[in-house]
Amino acid sequence: MTSFLFDGFDTAPVTILLAHGAGASMDSPSMTATAKALAAAGFQVARFEFHYMAARRYGQRKPPPRAETVNPEYIKAIADLRAKGVTGKLIIGGKSMGGRVASMVADEMFAKGEISGLVCFGYPFHPPGKPDQLRTKHLTGLKTPTLIFQGTRDEFGTRDEVAGYGLSDAIEVIWLEDGDHDLKPRKGISGFSTADHLKTMAETVKAWAGRIAS
Repeated sequence: MTSFLFDGFDTAPVTILLAHGAGASMDSPSMTATAKALAAAGFQVARFEFHYMAARRYGQRKPPPRAETVNPEYIKAIADLRAKGVTGKLIIGGKSMGGRVASMVADEMFAKGEISGLVCFGYPFHPPGKPDQLRTKHLTGLKTPTLIFQGTRDEFGTRDEVAGYGLSDAIEVIWLEDGDHDLKPRKGISGFSTADHLKTMAETVKAWAGRIAS
């Protein structure tokens, strides 16, 4: 059974399931801040870890596997979340690699009526410094309603690069000014704070979820 960290109320009409990035756990500062902001906006948020990350808690330093190899773990997490009694609308997603894995299973789950949408934070469109190694092929025909939050300083995909990817019309990309891969802006540069971006993110997800859930 998948282990989850929950934020928000279990009576929330929409639950958001989030997976972590390649190098940081489900309770990293970035993941925690995201979950808390979404919970404050009225969602129940469930976080989980892929096996390799969970193993690190017991001293097993396993490197991140190829993202597609953990697709079954994400599908199992959805089933285990339902087995815990979580009902209502479900949105899946995650930070960086976690969002990428969610995006690779989204259409299958959406077609089955298991999920209502997908939300990604800092999508890894390509490895830093390797803009030709794209991770976008499945995004061109994606059918699941999708929100991607991307910082304008994110080395995994700039605004100009992403504009040329031909992403599906189901995907809406929200650019957060001066945000890095964790969506954090630099102090005193853009006029925005991390709290500002978290508020924008949560409010945007809430309005979008209201549209797709109806």
